[in-house]
Amino acid sequence: MLSLNNIEVIYSDVILVLKGVSLDVAKGANVALLGANGAGKTSTLKAISGLLKTELGKVTDGNIEFEGRRIDQKSPEEIVRLGIVQVMEGRPLFEQLTVEENIVVGAYSRSDTSEVKKDMDTVYRYFPRLMSMRRRVSGYLSGGERQMLVIARGLMARPKLMLFDEPSLGLSPTMAKEIFRIIELINKQQNTSILLVEQNAFAALSISTHAYVMENGRIVLDGPSASLKENEDIKEFYLGLSQLGNRKSYKEVKHYKRRKRWLS
Repeated sequence: MLSLNNIEVIYSDVILVLKGVSLDVAKGANVALLGANGAGKTSTLKAISGLLKTELGKVTDGNIEFEGRRIDQKSPEEIVRLGIVQVMEGRPLFEQLTVEENIVVGAYSRSDTSEVKKDMDTVYRYFPRLMSMRRRVSGYLSGGERQMLVIARGLMARPKLMLFDEPSLGLSPTMAKEIFRIIELINKQQNTSILLVEQNAFAALSISTHAYVMENGRIVLDGPSASLKENEDIKEFYLGLSQLGNRKSYKEVKHYKRRKRWLS
């Protein structure tokens, strides 16, 4: 469904952020993209959704294809209409609008207005808490409620592929678990493909089918999520467990050592 083919991304014609990134998301798949802060994960998502242009970024080499057509030169509006929706980090909302008004905004690109109400009912089944506060001004929501709302708003576009950027960031463990459960349901019940950027590696590997590890603008490792959960490097660097089961700080391991071990 989605293919990134050796793409490079530059900001302000100076800063090279992505250095030949290739990855694939099959139809109906749930794919995780792991990596530390600054690895290039968010830039990868914005390259797919067309949002690089809003930050003086652009794809300067390689290409991105979605369902067989090239999209890296298309506008964000065109990409949404093709079926790709990004749920952004930071949970941006139209804070002066109510919860329900924010949800309705998610359907702005659709012309099948008769189906919008049906999809709102589906969204409220996923998020019954939003149903009970649908008249509340969204600027007063908690972090977890805001995360629910931005996902609900994204679903209203009837996406074929959803891009999630750090959905658990800043949430309590209980709320984060609920958000991951809903993402898994969206993938399985709606047959919506998922590309999930997440620093909670254990949770991401638990709900995904395939995963990529990114470092310094490059993909350094990929494979089935179940296999990566048992990979000693992943355990050590992302799950915090050494071979002896002792906790170990990710920052204690030098960058060149990680790269050498992953690429060997």
